[in-house]
Amino acid sequence: MKEYTSESLREMYLSFFEKRGHKVIPSASLIPENDPTVLFTTAGMHPLVPYLLGEKHPAGKRLTDVQKCVRTGDIDDVGDERHCTFFEMLGNWSLGDYFKKEMIPWSYEFLTGAEYLHIPSDKLAVTVFAGDETAPRDDETAELWEKAGIKKESIYFMPRENNWWGPAGLTGPCGTDTEMFVIRKPKCSPTCNPDCSCGAFLEIWNDVFMRFNKTAEGKFEELKQKNVDTGMGLERALCVLNGKSSVYETDLFENAIAKIEELTGRK
Repeated sequence: MKEYTSESLREMYLSFFEKRGHKVIPSASLIPENDPTVLFTTAGMHPLVPYLLGEKHPAGKRLTDVQKCVRTGDIDDVGDERHCTFFEMLGNWSLGDYFKKEMIPWSYEFLTGAEYLHIPSDKLAVTVFAGDETAPRDDETAELWEKAGIKKESIYFMPRENNWWGPAGLTGPCGTDTEMFVIRKPKCSPTCNPDCSCGAFLEIWNDVFMRFNKTAEGKFEELKQKNVDTGMGLERALCVLNGKSSVYETDLFENAIAKIEELTGRK
C-alpha cells in the first residue's frame, strides 16, 4: 500500500489542479480579512468571499491552495479520531468558470486514479442534495457521479442539513454540495447511510456548488456567477489513505506526540 505524507499529499493535490489551469495561491491568515461575521478562518473559502460574490481575483478564475483553518462550528467534536482544532484544507475554486460537469469527473479521477489517491471505486459513496424550497433535488450531480463510475446504490440523496454548505458566517455565498465518503467497514444495517454514526462511512472531500448569497434578512439570492468551492481535510485524508484509525497517527502529529512522551515519560 502506498504511504502518503502530508507534504506529498499537498503537492499532489496542488499539482493535479495546476495542470488543469488553476493558479496556486498562498494560505491566508487565520484572522479573516473579508468576513466580519466570524472570528477565525474556519473554511478555505473565507479569504475568497469577495471573489465568490463577483469581484475579479488577480490570479484568475481557477484557484487552488492549502488553507489553514481553525474549527469552531463543531468544536464539541474536537478530540475524537477525525476532528482537529487547527487543520489544513486542500481546496480548489472556480470563480464563475467551470461547474458540475467538470468538477465531478475531476473529483472521481483524483480519488480513484492510480497516480493519485487510488481508492477503489467500490469503496466510495457520495451524498447529493435531496431538494427543498430553496433548490431542487440535484439529479444532475447524481447522474454525473454514476457516469463517472460510482455505483447507483452508493449515491445517497440527503436533506439540507447534510448537503447544503454555508454561509460560513451569518451571511454570504452558499449552495448545495456533494460529499464523498470512504467506506471503511460493512454497513451496520440495510438502512445505514453516510449520516450513520456507526463509523462505516468517513467523509473525505466536499464539492460545493455555490449559486446563492444569503442576505442579512435570511433570503437566498442568486449570485452573479456560479462558483465551485471544494474542501478536502488534509489530516483526515492522510488518516484514511494510510489506514490509520486516528488523525493523530499521521506525520503531522507524530513529532509533537513523541516530544510530549519524552518530556512526560508516558506513552
